[in-house]
This record gives sequence, C-alpha cells and structure tokens, in this order.
Amino acid sequence: MAAPKRSNHSGTASHAGVATLSFTTKLPAQADFKKVLLERYQEAIARSRKIGHRVSFRVEVDPAADAQTITPVEEQPIASDVFPVDDTGMPDAELEAALAGARARGRKRVAEIVAGEDMLSAEAFAKLLGMSRVTVNAKRQSGQVLGIDGAKRGFRFPVWQLDKDGRPFGTLPALHETLGNSAWAVYRFLVLRHGALDGRTGLRALQQGDDASVLAAAEGMARGDFD
Repeated sequence: MAAPKRSNHSGTASHAGVATLSFTTKLPAQADFKKVLLERYQEAIARSRKIGHRVSFRVEVDPAADAQTITPVEEQPIASDVFPVDDTGMPDAELEAALAGARARGRKRVAEIVAGEDMLSAEAFAKLLGMSRVTVNAKRQSGQVLGIDGAKRGFRFPVWQLDKDGRPFGTLPALHETLGNSAWAVYRFLVLRHGALDGRTGLRALQQGDDASVLAAAEGMARGDFD
C-alpha cells in the first residue's frame, strides 16, 4: 500500500516576527501528526510562560481533503485599538514592586490556609474515610473530593467537605466541572458568602441540603454574573 502523502514542515512568520511551523498530513499518518501536535503544545506552553499571556494554535481536520493541519503558535492579540496605551518599555519599578508584594501576600495567605487545623494530609484524610491514600488522590483528581495544593505541604483536604454521614458532598464533582476544574476556585466558592445564596457561604448551603441553589450559584459565577 502506498505511503500516505504528507507535507514537510513549512516555515511561516508570526506577527511577532518569530519563525514558526505549520504541518499538514493525510489522516492515516497518525504517528507524525501526533508528534508535531505535541511539539506545538510544548511550544505554546513555553511561549506563554515567556511572554506572560495567552497563546494559541489551531488544529483543522478537512474531511474533503482527507488531511489535518496544525497552525503555528501565535500570541493572542491584545485589543490595543480599544484602549490605546503608549509603549512605555520596561514595566514601571513601582508596578513591579506592587506586583511582587501582591504575589508575596498571596503565597503567605495560601500557606496560612493549608496550615489550618481543618486541613488534613492525604494520609489523615484517607484514614478518616477508611480508604487508601491512592484512592483519595484518585478521587481528588476526578473532583470527587476537594484537595488544594499547598506546595511545600503537598495537597491538603478540608475536613468540612464531608456531609453528616461522613461522606464527601455529592455536589463536589459538579462544582469542580462548573468552576473550571480548579480546586482553589471550588475552595473559594465554598468559603465565601454569596448573594445568590442569601448571604450564605457555599459550604453552609450544602450543609443545609440546598444543593440545587449551590449549583445554580456556581453556574452564575462561572458565567460572570454579579453576586
């Protein structure tokens, strides 16, 4: 059988003047396509970290041409025409200092939260539930339990995420999915008061069995509704 036709890597130029690559291949040549897709993904991660904002690349599948195309990694354009800003070169020293201070306060607050008495290690939380640490971590990854990353302390599990029967709240998987699968977003939602919950915290509403209102409030937050 004849080998599937595929194009070689072709050089293009991004708007930033950086040489990038595009790749087109017939659908049967999956190995080469997957390799280049992974390369573009790694390139996007490196580029976004370097420039400090989002980048993108696109995968197109054309059934008529029986081919796939991966576009170059591109920076997400900033709408400077809407809010014109003069090019000031390097960030202002005061701004840099303010940002550094904010990051330091954030790290301190995270450390305070994970060091709280209501935060259990994976081992302690597993013992409380009568299961293995491996099972607890699997449930954390699937959003069935809430575990927040404490960096040096590892993942910590709030003891208050258990219902009156000693089981994790059944709404946790839906909350993780609604709030972008971010454990910290779920944590903040549960500990803060919400107008949509009549001033209750998400946790208090769950403890009162008001699951429907909790999920509705989370969906509103995800949409960006004012609370």
